Amino acid sequence: RTVEGGVVVQLEPRRPTDPQLLKVEVLADNIIHVVAAPGDSFSARPSLVVQRTDWPAVKWTQRRVGDDVLISTDQLGVRVNRTTGRVSFFDADGDPILQEKAGGGAILTPDTVLGEPVYRARQLFDSPADEAFYGLGQHQNGVMNYKGHAVDLRQYNIVVAVPFLVSSRHYGILWDNDSHTEFGDPREYQPLSKFELLDGQGKPGGLTVQYFKDADFQAPLLTQREPAIEHEYTDEPGVYPQGFDRNRGSIRWSGSIVPGETGTYKLQLYASSYVKMWVNGKKVVDSWRQNWLPWTHLIDVPAKAGQPVPIRVEWIPSGGFIGLNALTPAPASAATTLSLASDVADQIDYYFIYGKKMDDVIGGYRELTGRAPMMPKWAMGLWQSRERYRTQEEVLSTVREFRERHIPLDDIVQDWFYWPEDQWGSHDFDPARFPDPVAMVDTLHGQLHAHVMITVWPKYYVGTKNYRTMADSGWLYMHKIQRREKDWVGPGYVSTFYDAFNPAARKNYWGQIDRKLFSKGFDAWWLDSSEPDMGDVMTIHQRILRMNPTALGSGARYENAYSLMHTQGVYQGQRRSAPNQRVFILTRSSFAGQQRNAAATWSGDVAARWEDLANQIPAGLNFSLSGIPYWTTDIGGFAVEPRYEHPDSANLAEWRELMTRWFQFGAFSPLFRVHGQFPYREMYNVAPPEHPAYRSMLSYDRLRYRLMPYIYSLTGMVTQRGYTIMRALVMDFGGDPKVRDIGDEYMFGPAILVSPVTKYRARSRPVYLPAGGGWYDFHTGRYYAGGQTIQADAPYTDLPLFVRAGSIVPFGPAIEWAAQKPADPVRLHVYTGRDGAFTLYEDQDTTYDYEHGAFSEIPMRYDEATRTLTIGARRGSFPGMLKSRTFEVVWVGSDRPVGYDMGRAPDRTVRYDGAAVTVRR
Repeated sequence: RTVEGGVVVQLEPRRPTDPQLLKVEVLADNIIHVVAAPGDSFSARPSLVVQRTDWPAVKWTQRRVGDDVLISTDQLGVRVNRTTGRVSFFDADGDPILQEKAGGGAILTPDTVLGEPVYRARQLFDSPADEAFYGLGQHQNGVMNYKGHAVDLRQYNIVVAVPFLVSSRHYGILWDNDSHTEFGDPREYQPLSKFELLDGQGKPGGLTVQYFKDADFQAPLLTQREPAIEHEYTDEPGVYPQGFDRNRGSIRWSGSIVPGETGTYKLQLYASSYVKMWVNGKKVVDSWRQNWLPWTHLIDVPAKAGQPVPIRVEWIPSGGFIGLNALTPAPASAATTLSLASDVADQIDYYFIYGKKMDDVIGGYRELTGRAPMMPKWAMGLWQSRERYRTQEEVLSTVREFRERHIPLDDIVQDWFYWPEDQWGSHDFDPARFPDPVAMVDTLHGQLHAHVMITVWPKYYVGTKNYRTMADSGWLYMHKIQRREKDWVGPGYVSTFYDAFNPAARKNYWGQIDRKLFSKGFDAWWLDSSEPDMGDVMTIHQRILRMNPTALGSGARYENAYSLMHTQGVYQGQRRSAPNQRVFILTRSSFAGQQRNAAATWSGDVAARWEDLANQIPAGLNFSLSGIPYWTTDIGGFAVEPRYEHPDSANLAEWRELMTRWFQFGAFSPLFRVHGQFPYREMYNVAPPEHPAYRSMLSYDRLRYRLMPYIYSLTGMVTQRGYTIMRALVMDFGGDPKVRDIGDEYMFGPAILVSPVTKYRARSRPVYLPAGGGWYDFHTGRYYAGGQTIQADAPYTDLPLFVRAGSIVPFGPAIEWAAQKPADPVRLHVYTGRDGAFTLYEDQDTTYDYEHGAFSEIPMRYDEATRTLTIGARRGSFPGMLKSRTFEVVWVGSDRPVGYDMGRAPDRTVRYDGAAVTVRR
């Protein structure tokens, strides 16, 4: 039957797991909403992610074609089988885009979770072998293209779960479910005890395990056979032999797994501390992680039935955790299947978004879930942070040091534990260490021209006034309180988190931090532990219990959405308290729709290792492809190996180079932020001024500020046009099949190709220059044809940067904070060889007046045929706008190699008063 905006089809279920009712809604020419219900009605439970209801009327038609209903818009055709409910999507020419598995791909399986009758929901689509998948949040296994991979969408300190994927076929699926979700193979990894094992001598029954008294595998304690490696969680720690000290000793496992079938097995090694693993004699893992945050390594193992696969694992526990699990080969159909599956659902609910390019798809996602507001301009500058500034004087002296050294800086960050030790959640400062926070903030603002961000957690210690208020109102999760679980601070304190799903609790939380912190003048919020993380290294079941129940339902049903609601409360609260001051939130977790809350995300407490630096690149690219535009990392990595704490000369050299390479990458991330544990991360604490590490970091900091007109214009594009700043190559060069899997290069805006260096002592690296145009070396101006891989120079002080032919890149004057002076003159580097365009965006930097039209845009266009640059007529205005300015033009061409050098004279200088100006080469 026809309903408003779509059709509802009563289906004829053939299996108990088939849906009975299907709804297809047309929201826009390119956005279709599909709901499949197990009963005779649809759930009325409101979406937390999709809030838009005011869709303009769209022209669409429907007609019957045999046993199908065909819905058509100007961009799409949707075919629905009235018997099976199979849904298929086609473009305007009738070519297939996406279709469910034959016979219908919706599967709804009854289950009971935390005592609630629910359905497990799974949706299957056909997927051609050459299709690539991106998005799904932020994941730390170094994978760019998720085709053929299983992706676990569950919030974790270094993992962000966003149930939105983007296909190389120019569509996206927003899976509207807040519970734990699996992309790809949904089967759970199994312990080794489920597999046939051989010990080191080839005897069946388990692996050979050697325990050592020391951490060097030199002092044997005992050798025995064990059927599994299971020391994964604090609540399920596993059993060690008598006399083994897990803080001092080491362990070696050796033997073989005997495959029961031919195919690709998957091993999942979950570990902290130092661990190495060999498979078939090849080292596949060599890693270190902090003990309170183990992480996984995923290893594919091609195997033949009955042929043993040798494995060896060496681990230095240092009190940490380890587990090794495996998965048998996936069925052959998995290679041509797109699968999404969730633990808790009332029904299957997803949105199909189509576009001619990926930006259209992401734009459709933001139309559904909310547009990203403008960030303040100062947030595009350098943030300096550490874990942690312990006193008010440390904060002030750090910023003074930056100013005295003329190191550009905009934001200083006050991390956790500024409160009295036993007062977490009070939002009070310890008066012994922070005697006058208001004066501190006033000095930062008035004398030092810096902004200040402060961390606040959703966590409360028992006994604080704020705890009592929350507890008396029933706004806290009580599982940890009932168990009297203590945290790691001092002697340990009993604590819990507030229920961000309760609107009254969110309002009260904002009221607390408004009175105690915002009233003191703090500029921005660091909402840490927003997964929320209520227990280190816990089993999944225990983690869910600690967030159960919520005001809306079970913790399992809403497991992934906490950060969305938490940031929503702070965003809406500040907009009430200070309606014209831009909100800025940094959070460790994110969920679909969170961009509407002015929330940026950082990649969590990653380790300070080269492999972790390398993993940040595809993690950030896929996060950006998930529709959330502002992302950053801890430059240098958060957690530091012991060898860096008191380094010898060799380790100090490596630490400095790691910091330098990470800093270079950070300068071309959407947000530019230094943070981590000791050693201190201020560049002058990393190396002396004459050292190449210091010189490089200072140079890239200054370059970031020179690029402020370019970068702030990109933020304008994010808000005004749904743009994405950090861009996987597939976004702009999707027609080039070679870019599908590239996750170690990316575009920073439309012009700059960034190729970070992620290997120690590397002084060059291969760089693929996408086809479809030419490229210029940013440093030298040398021209290269696209469609080739070159070996690019990468001296200690520089990373490879290339600029796309046809780009117009604006540079501003030298500044030491974003608002120090207007962008005048603006130097335009015009990279010739093809037509190009750019729009210079400006507004009041920190207010919301742009929402009412108070901003300006200056369009620029280069025409290759006439060799003409046109600086177009200015559109719009705002109070304080620079009405007259100077543009300096520098021409770069294949016949004219000009590298970045602000000291050279421009080729042309023109005065601009708002009317169009033409400059010929």
